[in-house]
Amino acid sequence: MNFPRASGVLLHPTSLPSQFGIGDFGNEAYQFVDFLVSARQTYWQTLPLGQTGYGDSPYQCFSAFAGNIYLISPAKLVADGFLTEEDLESVPEFAESKVDFGKMIDFKLPLLEKAFENFRRTTDEKLAETFRLFCQFNAFWLEDYALFRAVKFSQDQKSWQEWDARLKLREPEALEKAARELDTEVFAQKFYQFAFFKQWDALKTYANERGVKIVGDVPIFIALDSCDVWCNPREFKLNEDGSPKSVAGVPPDYFSKTGQLWGNPIYNWDNMRAEGFKWWTSRVKFTLKMFDIVRVDHFRGFAASWEVPGGDETAERGEWVDVPGKDLFNTLKYAIGELPFWAEDLGVITPDVEALRDGFGFPGMRILQFAFGGDAKNHDLPHNYIQNSVAFTGTHDNDTTVGWFHSEAGKGSGRDAVTIEKERAFCLDYLNTDGAEIHWDFIRAVWASVADTAIAPMQDLLGLGNEARMNLPGSTDGNWYWQCRSGDFSDEIAERLKDLTELYGRI
Repeated sequence: MNFPRASGVLLHPTSLPSQFGIGDFGNEAYQFVDFLVSARQTYWQTLPLGQTGYGDSPYQCFSAFAGNIYLISPAKLVADGFLTEEDLESVPEFAESKVDFGKMIDFKLPLLEKAFENFRRTTDEKLAETFRLFCQFNAFWLEDYALFRAVKFSQDQKSWQEWDARLKLREPEALEKAARELDTEVFAQKFYQFAFFKQWDALKTYANERGVKIVGDVPIFIALDSCDVWCNPREFKLNEDGSPKSVAGVPPDYFSKTGQLWGNPIYNWDNMRAEGFKWWTSRVKFTLKMFDIVRVDHFRGFAASWEVPGGDETAERGEWVDVPGKDLFNTLKYAIGELPFWAEDLGVITPDVEALRDGFGFPGMRILQFAFGGDAKNHDLPHNYIQNSVAFTGTHDNDTTVGWFHSEAGKGSGRDAVTIEKERAFCLDYLNTDGAEIHWDFIRAVWASVADTAIAPMQDLLGLGNEARMNLPGSTDGNWYWQCRSGDFSDEIAERLKDLTELYGRI
């Protein structure tokens, strides 16, 4: 699929400013869309919007379909009549620019529960019918997910692998009994998803009507403790007790000397292919209803995946195992049509990965922060970009541009002091700058490049340092919490970005 010359901003909704402890689909989200419009941007790129679990990572969700209920706006629940203004009178004082997930959940979950109780008592027949139709349309994933979450709630949030064997192995009588006994919580989980998608659909419509397209993100792998694995054990390489035979990760690389051990179960691709990739087709069709374009995470995993023996503590002993990506994408293209995908082709990229990407015409990614570790032939230097690519100043896995420029050995960087200084000097020379506004130097270089698409994280527009980094790969805490401050979507920044966007023909 060909993409027009355009640009956009990467900002996960949790990072929107909000008085409720975490960014959500409230008024601030609409203000951000207005900011993008005034800056003449085409894309709003997000991270996955799924329901996060332990660790709060959007790449480790309880479902490939369900939305994160903590993105539901309390203010919009009031507007819809599910809450009253009085319900929002006692909002705790949350830290500015940092999500405190524990404190936020303690505040928002009771609000959502109250909204559900009010919804249960509704006499609005039109609303009840809308909810019924939502449940009917989404029954193929919602029924299982609502039960999964209800059982999990009743089991003190324990992993499904620790449930009673009858529930764990999905014996019909045990499932029926649980559905009866947990009927109210199952109902509640359906309502939360109804509220999530009601608000998300309204926000996406608002953006689309103003010429802004939403770029979503599909994690290639599924969390072990998820409804998808619990309900579809044949689709994954599991032992009889439900534990993974092997888990996903990547070998040692730029981010980690021992590799990254993600811990997700590996797909049983033979079974998936025999079933016509039914699960993947349902997933992608659903995702393309939520987003206009999809960034396909860890694209190289569709050519071969790094499989690590279950139980290993690092990713070092893994091995590459072939994956039938070509068959999968052909099936998806036949079932869906043109695939509006961006391929996240970072990491160990081999000729088979390039052939898979190019065979379907998917644009790959170029990251300016990676550009200064070699010589003039470096793949990520702007003069080496190709048109069919998506160029980033940095991604959610990188430090911010300012943080990268001022990085120190051993403090969130895998580079030694000599390497850092060498790359910094190359950067200053290449960009012909003194580094005083290195973030705008990066944005200008990416926007000026031949790449069809240019993206900058919001942190780079704001010129923020390491304190605003979203994620440090290989680490288990201190991630995903960065949040904008009220007033960050300023006219000054919008005007400056608009000028660059017009100058380099990305309108």
